[in-house]
Amino acid sequence: MKHLKYLNKYLIKYKWKFLFGFLFVTLSNVFSVIQPRLIRDALDLVIENIRFYNQVSGFESSQLIFGQTVKILLLFAVLVIGCALIMGIFMYLMRETVIVMSRLIEYDLRKEIFRHYEELDQTFYRKNRTGDMMARITEDVMKVRMYLGPAIMYGMNLITLFILIVSAMLMVNVKLTLYALLPLPILSISIYYISNLIHKRSELIQIQLSKLNSIAQEIYSGIRVVKSYVQEKFLVKYFEEESEIYKNKSLALVGVNALFFPMIILLIGLSSVLTIYIGGLQVNSGAISAGNIAEFVIYINQLTWPVTAIGWIASIIQQADASQKRINEFLKIEPLIKDTEGIATDSLGEIVFDHVTFVYPDSGIVALDDVSFKIKPGEKVAFMGRTASGKTTICDLIMRLFDVTKGTIYLDGRDILTINVHDLRERIGFVPQDGFLFSNSIAENIAFGEDHLDHSKIKEYARKAAVYEDIVNLPKQFETLVGERGVTLSGGQKQRVSIARALINDPEIVILDDSMSAVDPKTEKRITDFLVEDLQAKTSIIITHRVNPHMNYDRIFILEKGKIIESGTHEELMDLGGFYQKIVQKQQLDEQQIKFV
Repeated sequence: MKHLKYLNKYLIKYKWKFLFGFLFVTLSNVFSVIQPRLIRDALDLVIENIRFYNQVSGFESSQLIFGQTVKILLLFAVLVIGCALIMGIFMYLMRETVIVMSRLIEYDLRKEIFRHYEELDQTFYRKNRTGDMMARITEDVMKVRMYLGPAIMYGMNLITLFILIVSAMLMVNVKLTLYALLPLPILSISIYYISNLIHKRSELIQIQLSKLNSIAQEIYSGIRVVKSYVQEKFLVKYFEEESEIYKNKSLALVGVNALFFPMIILLIGLSSVLTIYIGGLQVNSGAISAGNIAEFVIYINQLTWPVTAIGWIASIIQQADASQKRINEFLKIEPLIKDTEGIATDSLGEIVFDHVTFVYPDSGIVALDDVSFKIKPGEKVAFMGRTASGKTTICDLIMRLFDVTKGTIYLDGRDILTINVHDLRERIGFVPQDGFLFSNSIAENIAFGEDHLDHSKIKEYARKAAVYEDIVNLPKQFETLVGERGVTLSGGQKQRVSIARALINDPEIVILDDSMSAVDPKTEKRITDFLVEDLQAKTSIIITHRVNPHMNYDRIFILEKGKIIESGTHEELMDLGGFYQKIVQKQQLDEQQIKFV
């Protein structure tokens, strides 16, 4: 249970629910233990009265004894039922405290994991599969809740009931108690060995379940590719094979539990046999009464479920420990992006890269190699180059999705590492290349994160991003649900919604990462006209693979293998006759061919 120690902070947080739960369990079991005593007294009284009745049989007093016995038995019946009712009330309160506590901790734990996921950097997400992360925040947390709720509740029940019953048994007869409890050491040894097996197999099951989740998530996300390549049968077969592995691992665990429970029932049955046999001998010797045997048999049967539940509790605890181990593995991961308390002042938008080198920590690939440049406030610059030349990496470093390996990045003369990450990113409007949208309405995607939707402002920026006409032609207009990852919209529409989302909060720095690759030239001109007009006082960084003739860039940087090989204005780069000139000439040739066709 070493991994479950992490949950102690939550048990302390909800200590009053825990303590009251323990109190209600104890009170419930107190009334449970009283019942066998009442039955013992009732049985002894009946036996005594029958003996006395036989002695006075034929006399008038015999009917009086019979009537008195019936009345006393009815009284005992009422007392037993009363104890059962009180016991039930306390059991209800027990569940209202312990089970509610487990649900509250489940809620807090999910929030903690989700919050930690959000704090982790891009390196973590490049290394780990989405399905595995989802399994830890859903399936693993559910297993942990079973420990915090049912396992703890029935564990409390077992401990208190066992102490109360054994104490009551010892008060009656020590010898009979020892014989009745004789099988328990065998049970304890069995639990020790079987719990280890359960733990190992539970951990393997959770790992395989994470793998299944990852496979399913990838297939659902890439369903277009799957259907396009007609790979449904292949992937169904692959999923079946992995599911078969999961089934076999689960059956292996079920096999252990299937052996465990019958063994417990057998040992409890052995206790009952020993109780009746040894108890009979004790009655003959006059050490105990016949009612005591009935009392002991009831005690043994009362222990049947709690002792039987030992296996179930052990299984839950071992599964929870395996799950908490997996949760702890992620919670212990520290983000590589270390935040600071430094508040960002109003930014002018000056960005300086001073001999910046960046190596991706997970792959060792050198994305930028000794890059230096300066972007003045309000400038519009473009970064161009071949795929994997380092363009997107520059954006990631400015937003501190990664931190530089060497060198320094300055924002308005201040080292970017000393600026609070949250404040830094609030000042940047970023439009990614893939135009990711959430499964909400178009309006909610444009006003991303805002509690109050300003519909007039949303429509204004939809017009500026040249997507307004597309939206109003949809059946539900701005209330249209875009579907998971924006599958309802086309690639160009998603990009334009992303542009509106980035600009609506009036950022001081705007970064467009090839965000107009999926729009036609006419739409691109409309968006560009807005950018030229509306971003005059903003620092704008545009990553692109083609030259936009409508955008008057202050400077253009050409990247190749992580280095800046050319920089200057359009005219300066054309005069150089290098890489940029070739891009322009190729683009002009392609446009002429399209017109000719």
